[in-house]
Amino acid sequence: MTNANETKAKAGAIIVPVTLFEQNCTILWDAETKQAVVFDPGGDVPKILAAIEKTAVKVEKIWLTHGHIDHVGGAAELRDALKVPIVGPHQADKFLLDNVVTSGAQFGMSGVRNFAPDRWLAEGEQVQIGALTFDILHCPGHSPGSVVYYNKELQFAHVGDVLFNGSVGRTDLPGGSHATLISSIKDKLLPLGDDIGFICGHGAGSSFGQERLTNPFLTGEM
Repeated sequence: MTNANETKAKAGAIIVPVTLFEQNCTILWDAETKQAVVFDPGGDVPKILAAIEKTAVKVEKIWLTHGHIDHVGGAAELRDALKVPIVGPHQADKFLLDNVVTSGAQFGMSGVRNFAPDRWLAEGEQVQIGALTFDILHCPGHSPGSVVYYNKELQFAHVGDVLFNGSVGRTDLPGGSHATLISSIKDKLLPLGDDIGFICGHGAGSSFGQERLTNPFLTGEM
């Protein structure tokens, strides 16, 4: 469990790496109210629950960036444990959420369940936790229904597997498109500004400015 983005006075976050995929399950909260969300509970739900208890926050929602098994494998179990709604991703990922069990079996993940979120998300919508409001950007390419959560005030985004530190999301899975993914990044994310920091689905975070300058998938070196 690692700290992330706690320098922002109005918000705090910790990253809980889960499953063999080392997926960045992220707990993010309003620093004043301690109201919190869990991004992408991919599995290892007891580990996530222990992190929530240690952090002493009140989780009110589960937010999903997309429907791949390493990001949603524990979503139904965590929803039942916390009795909170699941929000996201975009409805274009419904085919993935309808087949969580099948996807899990391919990677030896048992105990996972198919599910539907309590709310799908679409471009231009907003979600809120405490006083923190996030704009929703539909950024397909890695998956058809990938969404990014962006908070202008915090200069922060959670990008899921759309963009990584030094790389981009894979596009060889069903519904993936490399050209669409690069367009999503260049047309929707980079224009938000170089100073926007982000947490991603795997590995260390970065900033849009750093990736614009050095990411080989964005500079044309790949």
